[in-house]
Amino acid sequence: MAYYIHDECISCGACEAECPVSCISAGDTKYVIDPEECIECGACADVCPVDAPKPE
Repeated sequence: MAYYIHDECISCGACEAECPVSCISAGDTKYVIDPEECIECGACADVCPVDAPKPE
């Protein structure tokens, strides 16, 4: 199950830099994860200061 970035996101970008497959990008109001590219590694969740990325 791919990760999803919830509304707690503060757009700090920590998750984008940590993603090994580069499937995270800046959205209009928060960062977003491409579910087709996500390998479910959890690296984004490990570095997020507000625990916004979670398994969908």
